[in-house]
Amino acid sequence: MQLLNATKLSHHYEYPLFEDIDLSLNAHESMAIIGASGSGKSTLLHVLSSLLKPRSGSVELFGKDIYALKKKELVQMRRNGVGMVFQSHYLFKGFTAYENLEVAAILSGHEINEEHLKSLGISEVIHQKVTELSGGQQQRVSIARVLTKKPRLIFADEPTGNLDYETAVDVMQLFTDYIRAEEAAMVLVTHEKDLAMECDHVYKLHDQKLEKIK
Repeated sequence: MQLLNATKLSHHYEYPLFEDIDLSLNAHESMAIIGASGSGKSTLLHVLSSLLKPRSGSVELFGKDIYALKKKELVQMRRNGVGMVFQSHYLFKGFTAYENLEVAAILSGHEINEEHLKSLGISEVIHQKVTELSGGQQQRVSIARVLTKKPRLIFADEPTGNLDYETAVDVMQLFTDYIRAEEAAMVLVTHEKDLAMECDHVYKLHDQKLEKIK
């Protein structure tokens, strides 16, 4: 089942970032986008995930043209079908880590998966205040929060940037297990080529074009 289909995407700011990009992704698949800083990787991810309308082209998520949806429909899709992991954690600072997960659980109607907490290595600190956690622990809490929603599409922007390599590998394995079990898919932006190669499809954004390298 196709979950994402993007056609002829182009975008620019003061200078062109990318042109005429076509991408598609099916359930149970993962895709990584790598490239130099400033190449437009994160911008492309924002376009694919409904956060930024492209200058031209279209994006379909779950068979719907997201930039033709009404605002209420788009908000509903983001809440129920899409999970986003950012470089910044955007956790509620006054809450404990567990309370952050509870918010996601209440909004989505799903339960917190204790196995995810174990896989992420945060079971022992989950009841501490967010401000008491290290950057890497906060990153893993933000990942757990996203998975609590049980999204069908995960968009992850440098989700392992604050983690050591061994922990990053464990996180990638959790993502892989999740998309296999939940008929989901993931688009990952990363500087880590070794981690990118764990995905089913790997693209490099270079000179405004996407080159498939796996």
